[in-house]
Amino acid sequence: MALSRRLVGQPAAIAAVVPYVEMYRARLNPEGRPAGIFLLLGPTGTGKTKTVEALADVLHGSSKKLLKVDCGEYQMEHEVAKLLGAPPGYLGHRETQPLLTQQKLSGAASESCDLSIVLFDEIEKAAQSLMRLLLGVLDKATLRLGDSTLVNFDKSVIFLTSNLGARVMSRELRPEFGFESAVPREGMEWGDKLERIGKRAVRKKFSPEFINRIDSVVTYQPLDSGALTAILDQQIEDLQDHIDRRLGDRAFRIEVPARSRRFLLEKGTSAEYGARELKRVLHHQLMQPLASMVTGGEINPGASVRAEVGPGKAKLVLRTTDDGEFIPAC
Repeated sequence: MALSRRLVGQPAAIAAVVPYVEMYRARLNPEGRPAGIFLLLGPTGTGKTKTVEALADVLHGSSKKLLKVDCGEYQMEHEVAKLLGAPPGYLGHRETQPLLTQQKLSGAASESCDLSIVLFDEIEKAAQSLMRLLLGVLDKATLRLGDSTLVNFDKSVIFLTSNLGARVMSRELRPEFGFESAVPREGMEWGDKLERIGKRAVRKKFSPEFINRIDSVVTYQPLDSGALTAILDQQIEDLQDHIDRRLGDRAFRIEVPARSRRFLLEKGTSAEYGARELKRVLHHQLMQPLASMVTGGEINPGASVRAEVGPGKAKLVLRTTDDGEFIPAC
């Protein structure tokens, strides 16, 4: 499936999600419940949210084609009402538009695929009333709004992400985690250990009836140097595609040699945050200076711009093939 090209270094996540999507598309999924329910665990920066966005891109043509609930915004009991809307007769009934409506759920699907993708991000932060609401959604695929309208989730796949156990996992992974010293563990024993840590934290946090409604609990593994390199290569390709698409006939080529890629990996990956900072580093070191050069008329259409590591290894410098001048990436 095309998902494997967009999600690097997490084969277990692909193996867990793809069969449920295929069952839905074959119309062989169980009736009266969501098409799939997944709890994604693991250290930050390993690709949990990326999995959901990649699936949305594969099914609907856009990584933003999903309905996301940031559970950090619903930590207090009274805040959960924003998801459902106020009942008739209560203050704010007409002014407050619920987030989880059938219309918004349908908006997370597309003409090519009617499977809606729903993400409850950082589920461990949710108030208990939200967890109780979720029990009904996960069990019978229905949710009753404040005005008694029923929302049907049977044409949806639901993802719950969580950082439960992530700190313990990170302590276990150090000092080998990171680009410079990342060494993948051999065999199944290490992966099983991380999975036990995650599931132990889940059992402490959630009730058995909640856990039993989840189809698959996936524990994300640390990204080794090969996976991090592949992620960077993918992001540089995405940047080139973005330039080609937005500039058209005025597009140019970017060249990032191996030494510059190692520099970006050193700046954009860490033991604590995984690959989370990589996109920000690319934005700062490449996109911003490229934008400045474009607006200044310094890059001719069809030219090449080469990114080299500057003096002191503090930043990249950019050079066009037209004039040979180095432009600091600052």
